[in-house]
Amino acid sequence: MAGHRPPPPPAPPYGPPAYRPPQYRYVPARRPPRRSAGGTVAGVVGGLTSLVVLAILAFSVLGGDGGIGGIGGIGARPGSASGGGAPRSAATANKLYTTGALTPVRCALPRITPAAGSMRRFMDVLSDCLDTSWTRQFAKIDARFDPPKRVFWEQSGRSPCGTYPSPGASAFYCPANNTMYVGLRHIVETSGGEPLSHFAVFARVIAHEYGHHVQDRAGILLYGHEEMEKADIMARNEASRRIELQAQCFAGAFLGAERATLPMTREQYVAMVMDVRGRGDERLPPEERDHGSGRNYAGWVVTGFQGRRLAVCNTWTARPEKVS
Repeated sequence: MAGHRPPPPPAPPYGPPAYRPPQYRYVPARRPPRRSAGGTVAGVVGGLTSLVVLAILAFSVLGGDGGIGGIGGIGARPGSASGGGAPRSAATANKLYTTGALTPVRCALPRITPAAGSMRRFMDVLSDCLDTSWTRQFAKIDARFDPPKRVFWEQSGRSPCGTYPSPGASAFYCPANNTMYVGLRHIVETSGGEPLSHFAVFARVIAHEYGHHVQDRAGILLYGHEEMEKADIMARNEASRRIELQAQCFAGAFLGAERATLPMTREQYVAMVMDVRGRGDERLPPEERDHGSGRNYAGWVVTGFQGRRLAVCNTWTARPEKVS
């Protein structure tokens, strides 16, 4: 029929590399971290001891302000990422970067137990805290913030970004309907045997996916997606890494703001850093490296945790080696 336009392709999902998202364009298949039965990350033997020491040292100097990202300025107007193109300033100089640190909301997370419903309660409490925290942050620049919808699944299903679960996947954010999808059992199954007592490992996953929604509402995700559409494979992967590493930093910023009441103990902090350090994609072929090396994947979480201001989460002006 004359004038008939085919429907647009589905929006790509966004998720951390250990939680393989449905396979859509711009988002290659991910692999879960290779771990032994005891939960030790395979392939990180050389730097394991030094990483634990560095993580403990980082925890002891939380007042530090040295981030690995560039500092953003005032630029694009935050809001819905739907409709129209996004200027580069939407990512590099977003007003969100001027809002300072996240204001603590005194989030206290319930203990996760094997009992049915425990993980769902944990996720709901954490998501409520994230809703409050980011709503207040956007209010600092008089911007409306609509929290994401949540689907915490036990059974398989379908989203506008694809069916779930897919192999090795436990969580993703779908910008097509502004929804976080997390598997109640899969988040544990894909953690490599992480004990339930290490709740910060699971909290970081939720805060990361929530970070993609923050990017969406600020207009950053739209710009990044447009960069991925027009670039060659290597440049496309770099744009993807800047998206994913910023979501890592936003997750760290939230967890750092709430460290006193979660509580984020030294044990929790080290477990979280070790977990994300093992989720890097440096062992993948160059054309599949769209999330970042383990060093940077962990480094941006630490940067957000320590940074005390969102300006340190500007991955879009960071040097290429910081988003490799």
